[in-house]
Amino acid sequence: MDAKILRGMLLGLAVGDALGVPVEFESRSRLKSEPVVGMRGGGSWGQPAGTWSDDTSLTIAAMESISRRGTIDFQDIMENFLNWYEHDAFTATGERFDIGNTTRSAIVRYSRKLLPPTKCGATESTSNGNGSLMRILPATTYLFATRGTIGGDELHMIHEFSALTHAHAVSKIACGIYSLIAAQILIGKNFLEAFAVGMSDAKKFYGMDDDFRHFTRLCDENFAALPESEIESSGYVVHTLEAAVWCLLNTADYKTLALKAVNLGGDTDTTAAVAGGLAGMIYGVDSIPVEWLDTLKRRDYLEKICDDFAAEISDIA
Repeated sequence: MDAKILRGMLLGLAVGDALGVPVEFESRSRLKSEPVVGMRGGGSWGQPAGTWSDDTSLTIAAMESISRRGTIDFQDIMENFLNWYEHDAFTATGERFDIGNTTRSAIVRYSRKLLPPTKCGATESTSNGNGSLMRILPATTYLFATRGTIGGDELHMIHEFSALTHAHAVSKIACGIYSLIAAQILIGKNFLEAFAVGMSDAKKFYGMDDDFRHFTRLCDENFAALPESEIESSGYVVHTLEAAVWCLLNTADYKTLALKAVNLGGDTDTTAAVAGGLAGMIYGVDSIPVEWLDTLKRRDYLEKICDDFAAEISDIA
């Protein structure tokens, strides 16, 4: 896989994340009056401009493990997550400042050696935050590059990848749908085509699963036409997936996409990261405003992670 695609993916995700960090939890109405228009510091977490959060940290923790091990090694990935949680590894400034409750609980369970890695994730219906969706792209891109498809076997691996922290079926299906769409982008389709084919594949694979009913709106051919007022941007995984897809369907470049996602309010960093990862793959690194990339913390480090990941995939594929 071309390192440029992976750079677009990771930098697109990280820039969206960093744009959202200062206004995380802000209401949509507040952002209507004071919209995000570029990188800024301070705000919700008091971090310098360009600082990314757990969305990017857990994504690169997974990428580093896959590159070093040459495979998806769930225990090694969880060791990286634990290193991030306990020692602030894989962070933008040397400080871990954001973590979801479900992710924290899973990592703590792993640290106590209570369960194997893929059994650490919460299975309760109340634990369907977006913490696995935001870090699923390393699994998706690795599996697609090395196997040439995202089918049943690959979706099972993606579900296991989600289950490291989020093991309920709704979280797994959200990661599966997102991965099926991403696979279509990787073969060169624009987002409208990728979404249509990805959802068709999702209906074939998940159609008989009762929990697929939570994704009914994404199956509606008029989903893109929904008004913004009907798009929620909370930390619930279905809301995040819907918001990211809606933003992608209603924009045609990275900058517009990222700002639309952030200014929805709520879980701003994750909505923009989930949308931004796909947008970076579609539009490329060159579509991301230079001033945003120049402000992004540890850009060189992120690019090296991508290059190492691309090299390892190329050696295996």
